[in-house]
Amino acid sequence: MRRYIRALLLCMVFAVFSGLYVYSKLFYSDVSVGGNGARRVFNPPSVPGARRGDKTGPQKPHWYNRYIMRQRSQMDGAGSSVQTTPEPPMHLAVVACGERLEETLTMIKSAVLFSVKLLHVHIFAEDQLHASFMEVLESWPDFIRSRFNYRVYSISFPSENGAEWKKLFKPCASQRLFLPLILKDVDSVLYVDSDILFLQPVDRLWAFLSRFNSSQLAAMAPEHEEPRIAWYNRFARHPFCGKTGVNSGVMLMNMTRMRTTFFKNDMTSVGLRWEELLMPLLQKYKLNITWGDQDLLNIIFHYNSECLLEFPCQWNYRPDHCIYGSNCASAEEDGIYVLHGNRGVYHDYKQPAFRAVYEAIKKYSFGTDPVTSLMDPLEEELLKTTHTYCGKSHTLFTKRLALSLVNINRKTPHGR
Repeated sequence: MRRYIRALLLCMVFAVFSGLYVYSKLFYSDVSVGGNGARRVFNPPSVPGARRGDKTGPQKPHWYNRYIMRQRSQMDGAGSSVQTTPEPPMHLAVVACGERLEETLTMIKSAVLFSVKLLHVHIFAEDQLHASFMEVLESWPDFIRSRFNYRVYSISFPSENGAEWKKLFKPCASQRLFLPLILKDVDSVLYVDSDILFLQPVDRLWAFLSRFNSSQLAAMAPEHEEPRIAWYNRFARHPFCGKTGVNSGVMLMNMTRMRTTFFKNDMTSVGLRWEELLMPLLQKYKLNITWGDQDLLNIIFHYNSECLLEFPCQWNYRPDHCIYGSNCASAEEDGIYVLHGNRGVYHDYKQPAFRAVYEAIKKYSFGTDPVTSLMDPLEEELLKTTHTYCGKSHTLFTKRLALSLVNINRKTPHGR
């Protein structure tokens, strides 16, 4: 009997000490609420001019803290037990190198202003630009930030011949050729040059994906509508797509199809996958191409025309469409949907109508009345450009923009 009593007492003592041990572990453990793993401490970079302990008044959190909090919020949302299936976002990609920071931010601003569905922006930029992109984007008002997500990537080329790809045409421009290989988990993406401005919601251009037939995997606009003044059919020393070639400044891609298609070519009798095709093409034609990666795309779709959908020029309206007189019929009818300020026309005075649109969107302050703060000043500036051919067509620059501004009024919170 005594033996049983001793065993019982020993078990009770063991149970008490076990309980105390478990309690101490729970009390001192540093586990985040919800059981999502160990809590991490982030030390944001110091702010120039800021002093430790300066409490002169309420301050807006540093952009780095806002970025981290946003990432945490997204992680917490992903771990929620009750979720509704959100509508897939639109994906927008852009490449920014050199002095393209401000121009790229203005492009993103125009995309976010008018878009309806959630937009995910993929920014490929030189490393020294990353912090600047994040600082500006995180400073935008919350009602604007709720419309888009973004990620900043380093410029990345295949290790073999990487330097050759980077210097092709303009710095980093050929990065777009490798998007299907880098964004492996993204089904489709809209690539745009940094000198693009959206005057209509991105949603309407994204909708071209639903128009693809079973063989089409990309969409671009023609390089020109008037063969007599077009470049490719007069000067190109390589194959090109269609009658006047295509312009790659706005390129909609179904990358799932691009990754699985075997492309016909003039180097081998068998089809090659996208990643197998690029370097041989560059080696064969690098002495004959003028516009770099755009020329390579023209060569590819010359031999694979069934894979390409051409959309109207109003979705990629450039100075070539008005410099010698208006020659974009779709813009004449419905106005300009996407403005492409190539050859640096946003930053000089060769095409003041293009510069006027860029400056108006760049200067617009989120939340202010879009009519008095954007449209009225723009129309005033455009009237000063009527001495130029493009300026004579100034109504095309504002026809669709005026309709898009109605949506800004609907989406902007009252009282702002």
